[in-house]
Amino acid sequence: MRERSRPRGRREAGGGGGTGGAEASPRGEQRGDLAAGGSRGPAMEEGAADLRQRKKQNCSESDKMAPEQRNKENSKLGRSPKYMLIQRFAKLFFGCLAAVTSGMMYAVYLSTYHERKFWFSSRQELEREITFQGDSAIYYSFYKELLKAPSFERGVYELTHNNKTVSLKTINAVQQMTLYPELIASVLYQASGSEEVIEPVYFYIGIVFGLQGIYVTALFVTSWVMSGTWLAGMLTVAWFIINRTDTTRIDYSIPSRENWALPYFACQVAALTGYLKKNLNCSAEKFCYLLVNASTYTFMMMWEYSHYLLFVQAISLFLLDSFSLAQTEKVHEVYKIYLFSLFLGYLLQFENSALLVSPLLSFIAALMLSKCLQMNMKKGTFMSRLLKVMYIYLVLTVAVTLNFLLKMCVPHKENEHLLKFIEVKLGLNTTKNFTMNWLLCQESLQAPSQDFFLRLTQSSLLPFYILVLIICLFSVTQVIFRRICGEPLKETVKLEDGRIGERPEIVYHVIHTILLGCLAMCLEGMKYLWTPYVCMLAAFGVCSPELWMTLFKWLRLKAVHPILLALILSMAVPTIIGFSLWKEFFPRIMTELTELQEFYDPDTVELMTWIKRQAPVAAVFAGSPQLMGVIKLCTGWMVSSLPLYNDDDLLKRNENIYQIYSKRSAEDIYKILTSYKANFLVIEDSICNEVGPVRGCRVKDLLDIANGHVYTRESPVTSRQSQVVCEEDDNYAYSKYGRFCHEIKMNYSPYVNYFTRVYWNRSYFVYRINTVISFQS
Repeated sequence: MRERSRPRGRREAGGGGGTGGAEASPRGEQRGDLAAGGSRGPAMEEGAADLRQRKKQNCSESDKMAPEQRNKENSKLGRSPKYMLIQRFAKLFFGCLAAVTSGMMYAVYLSTYHERKFWFSSRQELEREITFQGDSAIYYSFYKELLKAPSFERGVYELTHNNKTVSLKTINAVQQMTLYPELIASVLYQASGSEEVIEPVYFYIGIVFGLQGIYVTALFVTSWVMSGTWLAGMLTVAWFIINRTDTTRIDYSIPSRENWALPYFACQVAALTGYLKKNLNCSAEKFCYLLVNASTYTFMMMWEYSHYLLFVQAISLFLLDSFSLAQTEKVHEVYKIYLFSLFLGYLLQFENSALLVSPLLSFIAALMLSKCLQMNMKKGTFMSRLLKVMYIYLVLTVAVTLNFLLKMCVPHKENEHLLKFIEVKLGLNTTKNFTMNWLLCQESLQAPSQDFFLRLTQSSLLPFYILVLIICLFSVTQVIFRRICGEPLKETVKLEDGRIGERPEIVYHVIHTILLGCLAMCLEGMKYLWTPYVCMLAAFGVCSPELWMTLFKWLRLKAVHPILLALILSMAVPTIIGFSLWKEFFPRIMTELTELQEFYDPDTVELMTWIKRQAPVAAVFAGSPQLMGVIKLCTGWMVSSLPLYNDDDLLKRNENIYQIYSKRSAEDIYKILTSYKANFLVIEDSICNEVGPVRGCRVKDLLDIANGHVYTRESPVTSRQSQVVCEEDDNYAYSKYGRFCHEIKMNYSPYVNYFTRVYWNRSYFVYRINTVISFQS
């Protein structure tokens, strides 16, 4: 044992001169300090093969030396290795048990709450399906079609060549709507023989609730890995559930893509956290690497916007690597995982060109190119140091250039309205376009309200998050300053050092939450990506002795032993927080589970029943996209539009169909509807007589603006304050037609010549579009 420890001591003694680490690790040979790169010139010239060989030797050597070092420490404390092994196993066992139990209890909680809210078990099938609204209805309708198909292969073919959903349009629904979750759910339902055990709808929502349990478990594990105690995981779960309104959209839209995808991203973040840790043994490192691989690819297949979130993560890793705070090899291995996932996603998503022009691909390609330029440059030269200083600017410039070139060379159907939306949102442009202004009016695309911050403050989450973030940021700043001055990082950070900013996994999460927080401050919908990791980081901080020790190092505490005080606070503070949360919020949660809520929409049930009984099978219905999604799910009839916003043709259709609520003539509306082969028109009284809290964001107001029927003083809906675009005394442009949805109810000419009312109730008016009509244009 002594003979093995001597070479390690010699390497540590010799590594402090300019290698940037305590050992001659691959990280020290490839990167080094920001300012002392010249002293490592010979080491950096070695080949890649020799580097991999030394990395394997170093990894195996550390695996052998770790037990010996632990045995030596245990002998000093008078503890036997067997005792320590039992203690470690018990800690791991109870931690895993707590993590799994937390996830299962959260899944059961969601299921119970859903049952209480909708009375799901006592409803008929039609009433259950009505609870799926908007795009959720479309996703579940395709799941139903897969189960009704004679075979899985036939069902997939019908979805990829679908001409029974939208009139006059054949779509690849699997590619366009990212239906891989429905494909997996249908396969599991049929392969597991669940047809005779559980109804399809219960199986479907059960999978989603189970994934939410995995989501919570992954957050638990992430906080546990960072802090070293599963008490942090328990606090993470508590904050997540208490702030459920701001952490998940599961209450409003069960089949939404993010509810399927974000649990896999949470697993990827947990694995990445472990992968970035220092002094990780080879077995754990390989396990984390494989889990990052699998979860990254699955996440990309589940959500069409996943590559944007991975792009934010890639920026976090890039900044982590730029300041030499993590092993370069590990970071570049993650970059390779991104490339592999993009390649597989491109192939399996029917050659999805959006992945080729994604900012993630351009950014990773720029990183690889910049790395080659740096490695080919002689170390210690003025140009190499200049490139080190200009590294961030170089990568960003190359990434933007590559993305621009790819968009010019690769034919793609990327959503141009997203770029226009960003321009208008930032105030760089103005528009009267209905679709653009309608998107800008959505609450999820507004800046977060004060209620959001108030809720986070009342649960004590926001104050502790800000405290933890400030301490970590100051510590990271100190570490970066030391690196610039040429001081190497410590290979092993001890508790008494008080340097939490030297842990790469901590720095990564700090950068990641800051970037997500910036997005959440612009768009309220992004809070569902940011708030879960706020829960995790705040819980890690208050439960981490290292963070308290870092604070005490700055305060130079002398009255009390700082290590002892840090250990006490890391247990006492989360315990006090936990008891206060239990006392205040546990009764509220139990009230939610015991209180019987009622969701019943008899008018919609009557409408769907009438359509199934009276409408011809080949009929095509026109109306608002949200209602069309419900009609497609509950009746199976073809519709003229869908509540999807990733296809330019569907967006144009939606805008044209919405003209039924504008000030247009009966002849104009008739031409629009017949151009899509519509047979029936459904008018919703809630839209026609909408009395919104903010003028200018109602559908009829946006249509008037787009059609030039309203004079506007400024661009509408660029902020909450500027959404009011018309007051009572505003001047309207000349229009000789009244609002169509009002005029058609009067049953006078020329409206009765084009449309015949066949059904109505308190909420809906259904008109048959006459097929034989003569008019002069």
